[in-house]
Amino acid sequence: MPGAKTAVAWLASVAPDPESCRREWERNPLGVALLPAGKAWDVLIVPSRLGYPTLDVLSRVLDQPGPVLVDFGDARTGFFVPAGTASRWLGTGVRTAGLGTWIVVPYPAGQSSGGVRWLVPPDGSGTLTDPALLELAMHEAAAALAVEEGEG
Repeated sequence: MPGAKTAVAWLASVAPDPESCRREWERNPLGVALLPAGKAWDVLIVPSRLGYPTLDVLSRVLDQPGPVLVDFGDARTGFFVPAGTASRWLGTGVRTAGLGTWIVVPYPAGQSSGGVRWLVPPDGSGTLTDPALLELAMHEAAAALAVEEGEG
């Protein structure tokens, strides 16, 4: 899978020891790596109750959104955005992972046993979600949720 190898190289490039990270994933593709945010990407983390509908909106308007993670028990969804976004993000209810923070990342081409898994795996091209587009998608998803709750 050349796409998986490229995605591994792209993710591992931010690790303190990229070669060691790559080897670890090759040895155990069910494993996870702890990678620093803020170098090649930041992560915006929202409750999955909003994250899943936001991803649905993004998937309707983009051929390929950037990588998206979901955590243990589907509680939170993390959208990979350009580095530097976390320090500028002003939205409420959104946690950010940027420079100085670390993210648990599963192997990009398989199932993780660590509870963190990809909803949209990286393809190795470096594609990230545009934060302005992500914000608009969040607003649309939140509005749809509010309508649903009003009808319930």
